[in-house]
Amino acid sequence: MVEGVWVELSGDIVVARVRGAVTSTALEDLHERVLMLLQGTMHRKVLYDALEMDPPTVELTLIQQRMAEAIHEKRGRVAVLVPSTRVAFLARIAFGEGEHRVFYNDLASAVAWLNAPRTNQPA
Repeated sequence: MVEGVWVELSGDIVVARVRGAVTSTALEDLHERVLMLLQGTMHRKVLYDALEMDPPTVELTLIQQRMAEAIHEKRGRVAVLVPSTRVAFLARIAFGEGEHRVFYNDLASAVAWLNAPRTNQPA
């Protein structure tokens, strides 16, 4: 287990928390654990809590982008909690292709959005 990274199931939401400085090792560990919970359950909602994360480098953001593709392939819906516009911008890059939304310091709205019915269900 990598320090500063926590992944747990809370109800039907996979919660991934990152605190402090982010490394590629921490991102890989976080991603593996999120995917393990998505694969082992029928859950498709992921909440990334980056409120206490130091802003990542662009390189780490691009690594997360590649990792996020596997979540999107599983039809995962991702809410990202961020503390600032800089982290929000990087989160949008990291999760840009799939169903995601960025929330500024608003856990309640993030959970409500994850639990709301999807409007773009495939036929």
